Amino acid sequence: MNLRRMFAIVLKELRQMRRDRITLAMIVGIPVMQLVLFGYAINLNLRGLDAGIADQAATSASRAAVMDMVATGVIAPSLVAQTPQQLMDALRRGEISVGVVIPPDFERRLDEGREAVQVLVDGTDTVVQSAAIQLAQLPLGAAPPGARPPPAAGSGRISVVAFYNPERRSAVNIVPGLIGVILTMTMVLFTAVAIVRERERGNMELLIATPLSRSELMVGKVLPYAAIGLVQTSVVLLLGLWLFQVPIRGSALDVYLAAVLLILANLTLGLLISTRAQSQFQAMQMTFFVFLPSILLSGFMFPFAGMPRVVQWAAELLPLTHFLRLIRGVMLRGAGLWELWPEVLALVVFTALMMTAAILRFRKRLD
Repeated sequence: MNLRRMFAIVLKELRQMRRDRITLAMIVGIPVMQLVLFGYAINLNLRGLDAGIADQAATSASRAAVMDMVATGVIAPSLVAQTPQQLMDALRRGEISVGVVIPPDFERRLDEGREAVQVLVDGTDTVVQSAAIQLAQLPLGAAPPGARPPPAAGSGRISVVAFYNPERRSAVNIVPGLIGVILTMTMVLFTAVAIVRERERGNMELLIATPLSRSELMVGKVLPYAAIGLVQTSVVLLLGLWLFQVPIRGSALDVYLAAVLLILANLTLGLLISTRAQSQFQAMQMTFFVFLPSILLSGFMFPFAGMPRVVQWAAELLPLTHFLRLIRGVMLRGAGLWELWPEVLALVVFTALMMTAAILRFRKRLD
């Protein structure tokens, strides 16, 4: 073995990596991204859950009870309701995670040591359920002299009722999210290498010679993969129903429409990556930079409510974040797409922007 020749190869590889800015970014960027995301953005100790309050008693004692619950930091009031039904509607739409109901006879129930407050929880996220259960340990005001002594904290003074997943089965939460994760991984990757593959195989010359416009070429690249995405969606839904008994409480049509929105968003993002990458390997590297934040920040693996506000703003730019709200709302809470229109609008706007950027960046040239 000639050490001089081997050292020449080592030096050549280092110089090549230095010229490849994508690889250089991966070397430094992946450790930095993981450290920042896991150390700063991921937090399993949930605080500030969006909560709706229906204080039907409207007394000083009921207001004090609400203030005590807010003081724990577990909930943050974001909605004032008049009836429990309004809270249930907000839960179904995903506007709140917790609803607090104080009945009109709150003080009498408190004096008698009975259930005085009911906490309604969106059980589609088991971590949110666990955080809300902490409220059941909160003691309400002491009974007046001569009244029956109050029971111990957590024995019924505040009851927590979990909807949509009372058994706290993790599969109910994970399987709908897996549809989004699989579609994000495959759709972005498939189209990220689409234009690059044509260039590497020498097919770009043939495409340049055709009368195809840039828009026709890009849309033609997207449509076959959209059909593949729908097949993947069907496979996950059928296996989830068969193996884990994951319910579909909403319309199956809405489920597929939500999947189509994510598929198109991911395909257009992949096309944009494809116009930037110089090789299939670079395309896969750039896809990884999209996939990792999507998994960690969208609310699939870790609760969205536990992230710092700045990170939540960044996560709103990811299609998977909006899809998870859509698919869990439709499948688990029985909501309609029209009730979740902000998420639908976000995905439509994202798709339009990515498609426009990909078309503008693509040139039917070899250089």
